[in-house]
Amino acid sequence: MSITDRQLVFNVEGREYVDLDLYRSRGGYEALEKVLAWDPRQAVHMLKEAGLKGRGGASFPTGLKIEMVRNNREKERYIIINADEGEPGTFKDRYIMTHLPFQLLEGVTIAAYLAGISQGILYVRHEYDEPRSVMRDSIAQAQAAGLLGDDILGSGFNLHIELFSGAGSYLCGEETALLSSIEGRKGRPQVKPPYPTQQGLWGKPTLINNVETLSNIPKIIEKGALWYRNLGTNDSPGTKLISLSGDIQFRGLVEVPFGTSFRDIVYKYGGGPKPGRKVKAVNIGGASGVLVPEEMLDVPLEYGACSRAGITIGSGAVFVLDDTRSILDNVSNRINFFLHESCGKCTPCREGLRQAQIIMEKLLEGRAVMKDVENLERYTRVMQNASFCGLGQAAGNSVISSLHYYDQEYRGQCVDGDCLYGEESA
Repeated sequence: MSITDRQLVFNVEGREYVDLDLYRSRGGYEALEKVLAWDPRQAVHMLKEAGLKGRGGASFPTGLKIEMVRNNREKERYIIINADEGEPGTFKDRYIMTHLPFQLLEGVTIAAYLAGISQGILYVRHEYDEPRSVMRDSIAQAQAAGLLGDDILGSGFNLHIELFSGAGSYLCGEETALLSSIEGRKGRPQVKPPYPTQQGLWGKPTLINNVETLSNIPKIIEKGALWYRNLGTNDSPGTKLISLSGDIQFRGLVEVPFGTSFRDIVYKYGGGPKPGRKVKAVNIGGASGVLVPEEMLDVPLEYGACSRAGITIGSGAVFVLDDTRSILDNVSNRINFFLHESCGKCTPCREGLRQAQIIMEKLLEGRAVMKDVENLERYTRVMQNASFCGLGQAAGNSVISSLHYYDQEYRGQCVDGDCLYGEESA
């Protein structure tokens, strides 16, 4: 599709920085003007009809979340833009903040208006110096133009947004840990319910959405729910930003309609593996995602289809491994990452990751036996089923998927690898 057609939500092909003047010349902030003249329930209904779901990984219906905050009796409310983006291999939110900041700010303003919110916080991860700087300048420009602050576009609606810099913790991408971080406490997940839509920041109803999610809203309001649904599939409307990296010819950010196959993502958008190489595995969903073989790439990018295939879309990271890569090296790297990022609060995650690291070290050194591999799967299953938060629940996805599709590599590293999987060592 030509960039001049501008038929998608983000149109990232040109890699252009869209400043305020350029954004408004293309219809930017017309959606906000529309919404300010509507009954908020009309716009919420449009978002629900469009089928917009959270793009941070949880996939919760956005219109429903806004409605839940709006219907709360407590009138002091907050909106938090989750720009922590701690999933390794994911860089879509960074791009939006550095290249499409006003599309994000318009989406935030619309969401806040619909939810009856006048105070917002942009939570940006510590390492994102450039996005933080661009967003600070963009917020100031929007305020000067009457698009943020007091009496937005003469409507009487007020919205003030401040920036908050996280400390680089992976866990703070989880909404309750993020809230704890803002409130000055350790960024650790909290028990739910109550949910943030009921009791969030400082105990007040709080709307928390991912950068990509909020940036979809202006286009839906501008072009309508039917246009948005027609971009993707009935199961998964709209488009998805994919952070594409690894052993391929073209790396970078791509926008694809839902329903696009992973094969097209890897070969059409990414150009496939480098000359003379073959695709060995594809990591879908970032460090917390799964490893799948090349023959599974015909599965479409669609929530239902991916769920049936055991694939986690997550935040949209796709990392390609060619036939020079070691599956065990890749899995070990993820386990080490999650062990480092674990808060240690719950035993299944804390001890499960430690034991998994020990076993992976034995495997990589050629000292393991098949019983170790059996224990690795057992410990990982316990983590998935009994961990307190999403970190421990998802940390073993790469282990389980690689054991399923690449068990021969595990056997090949065991001193009794000729035994059947799961047998006791001699």
